[in-house]
This record gives sequence, C-alpha cells and structure tokens, in this order.
Amino acid sequence: MTSVVAWARTWSGGASTKRHSTSASRPGSPRNNHAIPAVCRPGGRQIAGRSRRDEDSSLAPPSDLLVRFQDVHKTYDGEAFAVAALDLEIRRGEFLTLLGPSGSGKTTTLLLLAGFETPTRGDIIVNGASIVDTPPHRRNFGVVFQNYALFPHMSVRENVAFPLEVRGIPAADAQSRAERALELVQLAGFARRRPHQISGGQQQRTALARALVFEPTLVLLDEPLGALDKKLREQMQIELKQLHERLGNTMISVTHDQSEALTMSDRIAVFDYGRLQQIGAPREVYDRPRNSFVARFVGETNLANGRVASVSGAECRVTLETGETVVASTGAGVSASDRTSLILRPERLALDPPPGQHVNRFGATVRDIVYGGDHVRCILDAFGRRDWSVKVADPAVATALAPGRRVEIAWHARDCLALDPAEG
Repeated sequence: MTSVVAWARTWSGGASTKRHSTSASRPGSPRNNHAIPAVCRPGGRQIAGRSRRDEDSSLAPPSDLLVRFQDVHKTYDGEAFAVAALDLEIRRGEFLTLLGPSGSGKTTTLLLLAGFETPTRGDIIVNGASIVDTPPHRRNFGVVFQNYALFPHMSVRENVAFPLEVRGIPAADAQSRAERALELVQLAGFARRRPHQISGGQQQRTALARALVFEPTLVLLDEPLGALDKKLREQMQIELKQLHERLGNTMISVTHDQSEALTMSDRIAVFDYGRLQQIGAPREVYDRPRNSFVARFVGETNLANGRVASVSGAECRVTLETGETVVASTGAGVSASDRTSLILRPERLALDPPPGQHVNRFGATVRDIVYGGDHVRCILDAFGRRDWSVKVADPAVATALAPGRRVEIAWHARDCLALDPAEG
C-alpha cells in the first residue's frame, strides 16, 4: 500500500513516479473552474442530469469540447508505439469509455491525460490550454483505480477527506464535504468504518467519493469495477451510470469489458495496437462497427468473406467465397467489385423461421448446443466455417436440436453489414 507521505507528495505537488506500463498508477489531482459535483460542497446543489445520446458526431461544438488529443504518440523504446497518431475529442459532461484488449493503448492514453506519462509527440489540450507540461497534481483530475488504493488505517470519511486536507482545506470543512460526498454515493452510515470493514462495492464507492470531493475537472476511472465479482460488477455499472447522470460531470473510464462499456457509456473509443479504431455511441459501435476487429471485440459476431456484386443505395448484394449470394446493408466506402467481410450478430439470426419473412435464408448444420440459462447458443457449420452461432432466447429449443441436425438460418438485410474493404 502506498504510504501517506507518498500520497501527500502526489496530491500536494511533490515529485511523482511515472510507470512505464499499462497498469494503474498513483492518482493525480487537477483543478478547473468547471466545478460540476457542487453537491459535494456545503450549500452546493445537484446539477440536473441529461439525456444520453443515441447518435454520435465525431467533432464536438467548441462550447462542448473539454479535452483534445492532437496527433499524440507515445513510445517507451523509440520503436514500438504504445499510442500512435491519436486524435480524440472528449465532450464536457460525457461518460467516455476507452475500450480495448491488453496492450491496446487505452490505459496509456489515460495515463497521458492524468499526467503520469508524457507524450513523445503531440499535444493534449484541456479547456483550450495545453497541459503537457502541467504536473499531475495541478491538473485537478479525480482518479479511481481498480484496487481503490484506500488507506487501511483511516476511516472511510478520513479517506474521502484526505484530498481536501492535503490541499489545505480546514479539517472541519474537509470532514463536512467528505460527509456530503459519502451521502452522494449512499455511504453516509459507513463513515467511521475502516476499508476492511466494508464490502468491495462499498470500497469502490468510497474511492469514487474521494475522487469527486475536491470538485475535479475530470474523473478518470482505470478498470474501476475489475476487482468485483460479476453480479456486483453489473450492479455497480448501473449505480455508476446513474450517479454520472445525476451529476452531469465528465468521466473517462478504461476497461476491457465490452458489456461494461455498452452499459455505462455515452460514447465508446475502441483501441487496438495503440491506435483508435472507432469512436461513437454504444449502439453505433455495436450496430455499425468500422472494421472486423471492432465487430469481434464489441460483442459476438459471425463473419463471412466475399465480393460485392452490386450496390443499390443502402443495400448491396455480396457473393460469398462459398458461392451463396447475400443481401446486406452497405457499409461506408463499399463499392461494387470490392472484397468485403460481412458481419452478423448471433441474436439477429432466426433459426428455422416460417418462410417468406427474411430476404436471406440458408441451410446449416448444428455442431453443438450451449445452454446459457436465459438463452441457448447453437454452434453451426455454415458458409464453409465451423464457428457460426445463433443465439435463441427460448431455451426450450435445445430439446429439439442435436449435433448433426440440418437447420435453416435467416436474417434481414438491415442486420448484416458489409464492411469497407479499406478498413478490414
């Protein structure tokens, strides 16, 4: 556990140690006049929530723009880039999730924003001013880490008040504001307990209250729910989403959990190999992935390769490598004669539906049946592949299916997307 002295140096302006890895580092603490969680201040009022966006535009209006990454690169060895050519705008008041597998650059991006790493090239602008040369303790960013980093010898209230005390806030005021922050995260009755006396979810709320109590410009969350079990993690996703909507502040979260990103985010930025692959609203990223990596990483998908035979507006006809012709939704940049990959989500497939309801209908062979409680997954041999699947909501269908059985699968053109060949 990090010592109080080391923490005090970080919060109050001492030297901070940078970590050359993609794991969480020590918290920093920035400042800005955009004091959103006013409910944490004595006499403060709660800011009304805002509706979540269903659609995305890549550029924010100037009044909405809070953070901008401009051609940011980061390398540790002068050869491989942990982050490459990153151009990213973050809107005031949004919940943005940086999503990707291990080593994709998402955590490095968060560390660059927090000030624990410095860009090799490029600029990071917050509220119109570069912060590249601003040390972490002057950035006024609240940070929540996967292990929460709570002081075991301090009470819950003392942990939450700590950022205020190292800033020179009088003890009585700091304790009062800490209590208000604990009320905000529904921990008012746990103020005197030590971290080991509360549950994992309550520790997560304590860490969040500590990140909010000093009115940060941004709240940065590095795998904040990763230490929780599945049921509690799903519960905390809803609680964190609701808290963000109540406060209307700006939160940036890092995760590799696709479900977490889809549940909590206004927008999702998907990373792979240090590069931003796509940014958009959850529905946009899920329904209209930019490339096959995004399609595979954000949810489950079926893939088939082929060539575009013709394009007619929003629809195109694709001849698969196995000879079948499929009618699909035309992705951006798709033209006749292009090679393409088709993507189709398992839950959008119909299994043995009545005839005449779908434009696409083909035969397949059942390889396996996987029972999932509230659904059944049928693994199929189809289109020369052995990994196609159909997700069926009614588990009773498992009684009528068995490996080796021939079935028909069908889907609408709108549910199948032909990807831009330049994107892969």
